[in-house]
Amino acid sequence: MPNDLISDPSVWNAGVRHLSKGDRTMSRLIRALPARKMTLHANHFGSLVTAIIFQQISGSAGDSIMRRFKSIYGGKVPTPRVFLATEESKVRGAGVSPQKYSYLKDLSERIEDGRLELRRFWEMPDSEVAAELDEVRGIGRWTAEMFLIFTLGRKDVLPVDDLGLRKALMRAYRLRTLPSEKRFRGIAKSWHPYCTIASLYLWQSLDSEKTGQNW
Repeated sequence: MPNDLISDPSVWNAGVRHLSKGDRTMSRLIRALPARKMTLHANHFGSLVTAIIFQQISGSAGDSIMRRFKSIYGGKVPTPRVFLATEESKVRGAGVSPQKYSYLKDLSERIEDGRLELRRFWEMPDSEVAAELDEVRGIGRWTAEMFLIFTLGRKDVLPVDDLGLRKALMRAYRLRTLPSEKRFRGIAKSWHPYCTIASLYLWQSLDSEKTGQNW
């Protein structure tokens, strides 16, 4: 396992210092928002299952479907083998769409037949992890980036396609419109190699806005 994960407090603190020094807006965000502790998802398969189920639906809808899905398996995410042994009608009955069922099936089959070895990802570069995940039906760049951040703890991931992140950037940097990918990357240039930490603070700023907190 790499030793420079964002779950390591020394890595996180180094990233906070780097961002605060190189970007005044980011420094303001960091000072205003509560300190956070980063815990990675231990279940790699479960992380991808969750990402697939949450695609293109609200957080509350995703939570509801995940709860019903896990209830099939005693409140836990199943192993790929157990999932494949489950009748499709049971999974569909939990609210999983036919399309997302096909995604979960393809993911499970690839793990079971050895085409996809999730544990190898610890030692692979971000680009190679994303490329392997891209082979799975229904997993694109955004899902791969969420996996890199929340499961592998990679420190320099910049999800430029994430709508929430773009909204947070527009608000924090007082932009008139949502930033294009080019403008987003331009603003983020000084964040490297800690783009993940900057992204997490931006997401947090959006959450604070929803709860009426000022920063």
